[in-house]
Amino acid sequence: MESASPFSGRHIGPDADQQAKMLAHIGFGSLDELTDAAVPEAIRTLDRLDLPEAVGEAAVHGLLRSLAARNTVLRSMIGLGYHGTHTPPVIRRNVLENPAWYTAYTPYQPEISQGRLEALLNFQTMVCDLTGLQVAGASLLDEATAAAEAMTLARRAGRAKSNTFVVDAACLPQTVAVVRTRAEALGIDVVVADTGDGLPEGEFFGVLLQYPGADGHVRDLAPVIAAAHARGALTAVAADLLALTLLTSPGAMDADIAVGTTQRFGVPMGFGGPHAGYLAVREKFARSLPGRLVGVSVDADGDQAYRLALQTREQHIRREKATSNICTAQVLLAVMAGMYAVYHGPEGLTAIARRTHRYAAILAAGLRHDDIEVVHGRFFDTVLARVPGRADTVVAAARAEGVNVWRVDADHVSVTCDETTTRDDVAAVWRAFAPNGAFSCTGDVACGDDHVAELDAKTPDALPPELVRGDDFLTHPVFHAHRSETGMLRYLRGLADKDYALDRGMIPLGSCTMKLNATAEMEPVTWPEFADIHPFAPADQAAGHLALIRDLEDALARVTGYDAVSLQPNAGSQGELAGLLAVRAHHRANGAADRDVCLIPSSAHGTNAASAVMAGMRVVVVATGENGDVDLGDLRAKIDAHRDNLAVLMVTYPSTHGVFEEHIADVCALVHDAGGQVYVDGANLNALVGLARPGRFGADVSHLNLHKTFCIPHGGGGPGVGPVAVRAHLAPYLPNHPLQPAAGPETGVGPISAAPWGSAAILPISWAYIRLMGPDGLKRATQVAVLGANYIARRLAPHYPVLYTGPGGLVAHECVIDLRGITKATGVTVDDVAKRLIDYGFHAPTMSFPVPGTLMIEPTESENLAEIDRFCDAMTAIKAEIDRVVSGELPADDNPLRNAPHTAAMVVDSAWAHAYRPEEGAFPGGVHPAGKYWPPVRRIDGAYGDRNLVCSCPSPEAYEQ
Repeated sequence: MESASPFSGRHIGPDADQQAKMLAHIGFGSLDELTDAAVPEAIRTLDRLDLPEAVGEAAVHGLLRSLAARNTVLRSMIGLGYHGTHTPPVIRRNVLENPAWYTAYTPYQPEISQGRLEALLNFQTMVCDLTGLQVAGASLLDEATAAAEAMTLARRAGRAKSNTFVVDAACLPQTVAVVRTRAEALGIDVVVADTGDGLPEGEFFGVLLQYPGADGHVRDLAPVIAAAHARGALTAVAADLLALTLLTSPGAMDADIAVGTTQRFGVPMGFGGPHAGYLAVREKFARSLPGRLVGVSVDADGDQAYRLALQTREQHIRREKATSNICTAQVLLAVMAGMYAVYHGPEGLTAIARRTHRYAAILAAGLRHDDIEVVHGRFFDTVLARVPGRADTVVAAARAEGVNVWRVDADHVSVTCDETTTRDDVAAVWRAFAPNGAFSCTGDVACGDDHVAELDAKTPDALPPELVRGDDFLTHPVFHAHRSETGMLRYLRGLADKDYALDRGMIPLGSCTMKLNATAEMEPVTWPEFADIHPFAPADQAAGHLALIRDLEDALARVTGYDAVSLQPNAGSQGELAGLLAVRAHHRANGAADRDVCLIPSSAHGTNAASAVMAGMRVVVVATGENGDVDLGDLRAKIDAHRDNLAVLMVTYPSTHGVFEEHIADVCALVHDAGGQVYVDGANLNALVGLARPGRFGADVSHLNLHKTFCIPHGGGGPGVGPVAVRAHLAPYLPNHPLQPAAGPETGVGPISAAPWGSAAILPISWAYIRLMGPDGLKRATQVAVLGANYIARRLAPHYPVLYTGPGGLVAHECVIDLRGITKATGVTVDDVAKRLIDYGFHAPTMSFPVPGTLMIEPTESENLAEIDRFCDAMTAIKAEIDRVVSGELPADDNPLRNAPHTAAMVVDSAWAHAYRPEEGAFPGGVHPAGKYWPPVRRIDGAYGDRNLVCSCPSPEAYEQ
């Protein structure tokens, strides 16, 4: 007897009666009957998931409160790229906690994404202004991976032919480690050197510098940058954006690239993430930029409109020729950081930076007053103190005072101030450093609170005068216009109103699983016990986090049938890379270093090929049959051709064509017989949970998408979490971390992400989802997802060909409909249908993947029958409109599809001269005016935007032009 979950009935959209109607429509009497018919017997699991029984929302919050209570939140003065910050409440409530922002999808449909695209343009402009460079992307995953991307950018864009990359010894330790992990697989030699003593001998293609250094030292980087350029190398500077409000920018020093994190711009530390990394470049490198870039284009009326520029660089187009496997961003966190700059403006940011610096200067002065040696005289927020043989004592004393500081080595301790630092914090640090346990307050310095005030009056700044910033930044009106909370609130609301997210309606994206992100799962993310812990805090202070992480790793292993899981990868692409690096390390450990061939079906997601190249592998493409399955004949031929060098096969299951391939076990056996490993891409795990386990049917490794199957929201294009799950023989090669030994095995491949457990702050979402659903709820969710996809396929089949089906003519959790015949006969394209769906109040399904000219539709389990029927009705009505074009009733070049989407301005224009009535355009069948979603712009000209790349906020004059 299945146990009932009080929550699963809220998470799963169709109730029992609706499920019965859907089952009857496709000819089945129960969900189990459908499962038996759809899921091949060879992979099906019969045993119930070994997970705790479901509990309700109140009980889950009680359990999470207990875990949170096991964390100890001390004042963090550790620094190392993670800082205390105050999230403005208006941003926390109206962005981070607002489903209009966190349930949105990547803005591939720009007409219904203008709000978040404008917010990302603000982010890009902020980064460009502060770094002094001309082009910035729409965020990367974190500072360390951004630095690794800068390394590969320098390698492909520079003139030097060397394979050596120089990393300054003052770079953050986690950055150095991530760069080493990436470099090793790519055959890049990393040389760590103190560039203050000059650049090392020999050739190198790039140099990475830290500004200010990890030890707090602020030095003029212009000489080393000039020296690197003289030797043909490009330079990247990892820069603290808050410091750049006071210090000369990297661009002014002639750096080519700037990278870093925007965490301290209002985004909590969250035990390591998620945070928005940044990467900015000189204009000549714009088309080599990894990740996403928001640019300015025009719509069909010639009005300014935003879109993702240079989308042809996406990995599913470039595949093995891609220069990066980054296919996502940290949009929600980038929006927060950009809005932090909008909220404070340049004056407010400068005031925060100056206050931070003053506390650091006062802290240093007080240490010197008590005869503690301060190593550097020039610093921004970090003071490095020399305490011979006493570092452990100082750190322990600080902890007793309620403050975490950083032990550099046995003789040195560093202390970092931030926006949240107080006089009490400074006094606590002074007491911790005092050799006799009592800080000296003698002479002309008064004890108590006056001590700080008097030192403040006597202590000069510690910024180098020659590096004090003299140019203006954040001059665009958006950074000056919203000073009142009323104004800020309305600005955020206005942007959200321009967008389409799950809070408005269904987003039926195949391969992306846009399902419910329940409020009960989301709420704990902002609890201070989870949000305010530094990732390098002592492990015993994060006992709650670590218990939750262990629970989640164990649950994911049980769900997938694997033996070990690492939660460190902070995106699916990074999980792919981690899994392939584990395979590579396994082969090498077994004396098979020449196994470097990665077989990938031609239908695979493009990040697969890009990740394989980044893992040092050669990609060999395997043909896909007409039914969408892997071509077994071609697979055998490719295995035979590369038997001695075969490393791994990457395959998605269910396939990217939306079917359960019957021969997946045979595919795995063929690869294993040849000595290879099998990587099953976990993007479609939402069709497997409770029904089949990849680790049991032949796979060795998978990455999982917690932002898909396990309810972490997409956030407009991030955050994501991409754990890697492996069988026991690959477990020794999971990611680890140099600053947290518990984060992974000593024999691991190195860190994949900057933080030991990646985006730890959002892991409570997936933990809560699993506890709320329980084993039976998780299985039921999968079954209803499969039911919904088959219901849609059956309803649309009379109007659009369903391109691929599996056993019994069934699909998995998504279906692909084919518009190529319609396009050939009528000229109506997949783009026309996608844009017309906006008029009906829907986000379009996935376009032209895995086959050009198709739509991949995934309803998920969270949409009820009324919404699914509304979508099917809209698609049926659109087919009727296409038929009117076929009959000649509507002109091929002037019809509601070709002109979609229709804006309010368009339909009230007295000059309307189209071949159909305005209300046909704006209010097609079933769309009621009271609930109408109005797109803010007409169809956007993508080619124009790519030819005229504008990637920061244009001036008001540009808008007039």
